[in-house]
Amino acid sequence: YSRLPVSPLPQVDFPTIQVTTQLPGANPDIVASLVTASLERQFGQIPALATMSSQSSFGLSQITLQFDLDRDIDAAAQDVQSAINASASTLPRNLPYPPVYSKVNPADSPIMILALTSKSASLRAMSDIADTLIGPRLSEISGVGHVSIEGGIKPAIRIQADLGRLGANRLGLEDLRLAIVGANVAGAKGSLDGARQSYTIDANDQILSAEAYKKVVVAYRNDAPIILRDVAQVIEGLENSRTGGWYQGEPAVVIDVQRQPGANIIATVDLLKKELPRLARALPAGVELKAVHDRTDAIRASIADVQFTLVLATVLVVLVVLLFLRTLRATLIAAVALPLSIVATFGVMYLAGFSLDNLSLMALTIGTGFIVDDAIVMIENIVRKMEGGMKPLRAAYAGAREIGFTVISLTVSLIAVFIPLLFMTGLVGRMFREFALTLSIAVVVSAIVSLTLTPMMCGRLLKPKSETGEASREAEEATGWMLRVYERTLRWAIDREFLMLALTVGTLGLTIWLYVVAPKGFLPLQDNSLLDVVVEAAPDASFAQMTQLQEKASAIFRSDPDVRGVVSVLGVGALNATPNVGRLAVTLTPRDERKTGALEIAERLRAKANEIGANLYVKPVQDIQIATRASRSQYLYTLTGADADEVADWARKIAERLRASPILRNLAEETQEGGLRTMIHIDRDAAGRLGVTAQNIDDALNNAFGQRQVSTIYAQSNQYRVILEADPVYQQDPGALQKLYVSGSAGGVQTP
Repeated sequence: YSRLPVSPLPQVDFPTIQVTTQLPGANPDIVASLVTASLERQFGQIPALATMSSQSSFGLSQITLQFDLDRDIDAAAQDVQSAINASASTLPRNLPYPPVYSKVNPADSPIMILALTSKSASLRAMSDIADTLIGPRLSEISGVGHVSIEGGIKPAIRIQADLGRLGANRLGLEDLRLAIVGANVAGAKGSLDGARQSYTIDANDQILSAEAYKKVVVAYRNDAPIILRDVAQVIEGLENSRTGGWYQGEPAVVIDVQRQPGANIIATVDLLKKELPRLARALPAGVELKAVHDRTDAIRASIADVQFTLVLATVLVVLVVLLFLRTLRATLIAAVALPLSIVATFGVMYLAGFSLDNLSLMALTIGTGFIVDDAIVMIENIVRKMEGGMKPLRAAYAGAREIGFTVISLTVSLIAVFIPLLFMTGLVGRMFREFALTLSIAVVVSAIVSLTLTPMMCGRLLKPKSETGEASREAEEATGWMLRVYERTLRWAIDREFLMLALTVGTLGLTIWLYVVAPKGFLPLQDNSLLDVVVEAAPDASFAQMTQLQEKASAIFRSDPDVRGVVSVLGVGALNATPNVGRLAVTLTPRDERKTGALEIAERLRAKANEIGANLYVKPVQDIQIATRASRSQYLYTLTGADADEVADWARKIAERLRASPILRNLAEETQEGGLRTMIHIDRDAAGRLGVTAQNIDDALNNAFGQRQVSTIYAQSNQYRVILEADPVYQQDPGALQKLYVSGSAGGVQTP
């Protein structure tokens, strides 16, 4: 029993892998055509691929691959990496990182949420700690599929160009980019090998600080150097400035830990908990690593409840047996079958690779009644032989021989009920197979005990009726009234055959009617003390506006008495695919400390937060996620087709009809209408006369507004990017385009 792994449900996870690719500054259409489509062509050739879904958003491509249940996830990961390598020639060359895959289902909720907070350290410093220390250490733990760091991302040096000063000095952003690229390099330099000594050649070719970048010479005008600080601000910032994380309303770096599909959640979390104290000791003074939510708390409580139910069922079965057998000796013989059968079942479960979960423990709980049935049948027959005058040993032999076939037939008939479950396919079959096998094993073991140990104990422990004690006789007299009532009821029923047949038919009809009208579902809604909240604003919402909405929603949730903690994440990344969407993880107090369930609390919080001016979707987190996309609501309907525009058109039509239904709410479309867009039409004739190409224009726009990563700083333990962009004052409205100059090929002339 102690060696059996513990989990909420049997292992039914589909092998799932997510591939993430970043292309900063690219709009969703560009990401879809340049990145997503290229990768999908290669992934489509992988064998045993069940489904492939993708989402292209601003600067980010996410492709989720779900394989057949029997596919080994490690072998699938090798095929995915081979497909990524094969697509390298068709991917854009300016990707800051190659595509990265994770053995994780993005729809599955994190098994643990951590928050890195500090009152003294900067968010940039905490982000560096999370990226260089915490993330790699947690990723090494067995069972961890992906560690996502939200709210800070990586430190970087940001160069924010003043477009007005650049124009005054007849410079373009491409001139800045080339100067930065040429000033910061790192490469092999060779060595000197003399007659007696050798020398390694090194140089100060890397620029490691923002202060040093300010002195980089961009160009010469009138024999005077123009250095970077003359035309731009150079600051130490973050690689992605449009992201944020908060815990309890305070800035924090949020760390979500997701498990590999198929990994045991309890074992993985236990390993994480062992690692957290070691990580805490390695943190600088004033920096705290807090476990915000542990998904196993609810799982452990649920397993404990089922274990208590199993023990209670065993005790009740023994008491009922004692009530009707009316002798402690016979009750002891029947009761021995329970622990022996259950212990033997644990052994077979261990050999079969099963776990202690809600379904296997429920099977044992249900099986407690079946287990003692065979023993009771055997005991009753042996007692009948003894009442006929046989000695206990002789009665045990004769009774076991007479009733043995009956016990075997009872066992086979019980197992036959579960045979359809054993041959069910798909997710449902995989889930209930362990339940059916556990219960079948317990019944088989109980039959073996009843045919061997029970007769032996009857022959040794049972006594003839004349030798029974006064207590047994009094118990028999006390329960005799039940037999008399049963006899009268039986005679009444036999005398009214047609009435009993009519009642039987009526009961059958009522059963069928109840089956039709009863609500149906895959699994009941769980209460894991965690709510997933999505805040969705208009597609053209700015990062500043989204920050205000997140703060308002978080404050409303924190004020609720049933809420223990709130983690908020904003920005395009692992949790959010679009910039107008923010997510919150709301941790509730333990179930035994509150009066209402998670679903009722979710509805209450949604009603409170509707006033913030955004769409809110609140739902309780569940253990099993069949889909590969995190749905904002309880149900997810997928519409597919060959034409993207036609699919989007039909999606809008279906959504309109669904919104008209009075029983549905919180309806959301995954495909959103585009926000405000500034369209630039290139006059190709004029551009050709000026020596300006479309590539020159794209480069200028990307340099100004795409947060372009133009260089890399190679530190001892990490790599940091150098980001080029226009000063934030030029990124607020389309009017800034008038101040942007494009470098052409006609003698270095800057063209507005």
